[in-house]
This record gives sequence, structure tokens and C-alpha cells, in this order.
Amino acid sequence: MMIQTVGVVGAGVMGSDVALDLACNGYKVILKDIDEAAVRRAKEKIQSEFRLLKMVKPKTKPLSLEEVIERITFTTSYDKFGETQFVIENITEDWDMKKKVYLELAGVCGADVYYAANTSCVSITKIGALMPRPERVIGMHFMNPVPMKKLVEVIRGEHTSEETIRVGKEFLQSFDKVPVVVNDFPGFVTNRVLMQMINECVWLIQDQVAEPQDVDKIFRLGFEHKMGPLATCDLIGLDTILYSLNVLYDSYKDPKFRPCPLLVKMVDAGYLGKKAGKGFFEYRL
Repeated sequence: MMIQTVGVVGAGVMGSDVALDLACNGYKVILKDIDEAAVRRAKEKIQSEFRLLKMVKPKTKPLSLEEVIERITFTTSYDKFGETQFVIENITEDWDMKKKVYLELAGVCGADVYYAANTSCVSITKIGALMPRPERVIGMHFMNPVPMKKLVEVIRGEHTSEETIRVGKEFLQSFDKVPVVVNDFPGFVTNRVLMQMINECVWLIQDQVAEPQDVDKIFRLGFEHKMGPLATCDLIGLDTILYSLNVLYDSYKDPKFRPCPLLVKMVDAGYLGKKAGKGFFEYRL
């Protein structure tokens, strides 16, 4: 199947970045969110991110901003999703909301569409079971920021076919991604390890072992990490980290995934990281 038009559901940080990356690589994109304000913010973000992308990644295909924006349809409806060959879902990691979206997609998309859940913890098998053709459902865990990160963790659900794996890998490679296929288990590889590391670093702060900047400095200078764990936590969002830890804790019933009380307190206080202007570090909004 020739993939020309991609539906992207969810126009937040990840969804708008996915749409930008796809449009920069020649795809037509239908970017959908639930309200006009979210769609407007996504368009503004894409315009801003494109200018930054051209500066930090000069080998980006020689398209103008106008050409990129022209390739993206910003919408609050599913009216044009019948034109898609591939759909990437990027909404919040909430099962009830995801279930609603996939049931809606099943009613508007063609029978031969492939579906990719951009998730770090929700079961691909569970999502696939909602769809008429569960063999066409796959997981694609993109890294943030999407246009700058090559790795995509590809998750094979219980029903995912080898054809879907092949199509998904070829699709990702078409816009310069490196797919790594893993099996469907809570947290997959990335979050099963990363969430524990971030959570342990939060415990270090709560126990007053070190200051946030010093914890991150140790990881950057000692282990050659480009970004420290606490800065990564701020980038992802403390609320997202907390949600992922709760999913892992509920899934495995293992105390090693128990969220640090300081993390819970900071989320309750609204210190959600970069998107809120304050997390373990402060940011200008």
C-alpha cells in the first residue's frame, strides 16, 4: 500500500511534532484535535518549531514554511479521515479516552487503514481488541522532540501481523526514523527502565542527597547523557511521569515502581515541568 495521507489524532506536543515531521517529508497530514483552541495552538507550535528545526537541522528537506503548512489540514472533525492510509494516535495516556477515539476511528476510516498508537504504556493488544482488524494495530512510541529523534520503539501486540510490522517499519524509515521492534508488555523497554530511573532521581531530591542540577550533571558528565533525568522529567511532564509510574505499579504490583511522594506533591502543586514553567527547574513560557 502506498501511504500518502496520514491522520494524526491529538494535536498536543507529540501530535504536532509528528505532523511537522511527516509534512517535512512529503506526506499529507490531517491533524485532528477536539477543539479549535488546541488546533490553533498546534499550528502556532508547528510554525515556531519549523523555524527552529531549519536552524538546528539544516539538512531538513528544502521546503518552505508555507509548503509545510499547506500539507497539513488542521481540523476538529474526522470528516477527511476516510482519505487516510495510516493513522497515528497521540492523545493522553487515559484508557477511557483512547477507547472512545479508536471506536470513533473504526467508524470513519477505511477497512485497510493501519493504526499506530503513540503510547509509552498502554497495551497495544488491548487497543487492537477494539478494532475490526486488530492485526493492523501497532504501537509506535516516538521520542520527544520527534523531528530531532531517530528512534521509534515499535510495539507488536498479540494480534499485530508481520505485514503490519513490515509496513510500519518501512513507513518510519521513509522519514528517517530507526524502528526497534519490541513485544507488548507494560512499559515496553523505554518506560519500564526510564520511569524507574527518573523516579529514583526524585527520591534522591526528596532524601536531600543532592540538588537537581547536580544529579543531572552526574548523568551528563559521568554517563554522557545529553540530558539529565530530571530535565528529561520536566520535558516529558511530571504528570505524565506520575501516570506512567502508576500504570507500571498497577500492572506489575512491584514496589520498585511506587511513585516518590515528592513527585506526587509536585504534580498536585501544578509544577508539571517545562509546559508549566516550573518543575525541577524553571522555564520561561
